[in-house]
Amino acid sequence: MKKLNKRIQNNKQKVEKRLYHQKEAISLVKETADAKFVESIEVHVALSIDPKYSDQQLRSTLILPKGTGKTKRIAVLIASEAIKSEYLELADIIGSDDLIEAITRGELNFDILIATPDMMPKLAKLGRILGPKGLMPSPKAGTVTTDIWLTLQEFKKGKVEYRADKTGIVHLLIGKSNFTDSDLLENLVAIYTSIENNKPIGVKGRYFKTFHISSTMGPSIQLDISTLK
Repeated sequence: MKKLNKRIQNNKQKVEKRLYHQKEAISLVKETADAKFVESIEVHVALSIDPKYSDQQLRSTLILPKGTGKTKRIAVLIASEAIKSEYLELADIIGSDDLIEAITRGELNFDILIATPDMMPKLAKLGRILGPKGLMPSPKAGTVTTDIWLTLQEFKKGKVEYRADKTGIVHLLIGKSNFTDSDLLENLVAIYTSIENNKPIGVKGRYFKTFHISSTMGPSIQLDISTLK
């Protein structure tokens, strides 16, 4: 424990109380991600929004150019007669009423649930199971679709959903500590651009407050937002 605390303190001392250029921040976050496992790299973006107002809520999706480095299990809920063999190439689980029964039993062996619109009424009763875990399909998340094949391809390529929490902060995984600097930078800029392009209509004045990047066990580093533009 003493070694761990010393390592954490040493890494904190490497971070100065100032804004970092995007490339400098990525280099430093990788340097301080020195745990004995591959750490995740996340961003935490504070916005000047109040999500209790409908015109200041932020929820969207984007495809991270270099993915997240995390493999996610995808389940597809679709009418049995509409199942196609090619879906099996990308989906980990495909089902109809049998999948609904499995979910009812609490069998949630997936990270993403994609459903066709006609199956949504059957899922309504499972909101109490899927909702708290963030697994309920929705159009905003891109998980309610009539084009299963395209949607599967997008999520396999690194499509992620993000939303601002009740305090107006977006938390998002952008990769792993073993990513190259250029790959992390590409994902970082993609996230900034997506959040900027999805600015809620109710936001007046300054939109971005702060933009931090950190690893699982590392210190938080504040970016100079102007270097992301």
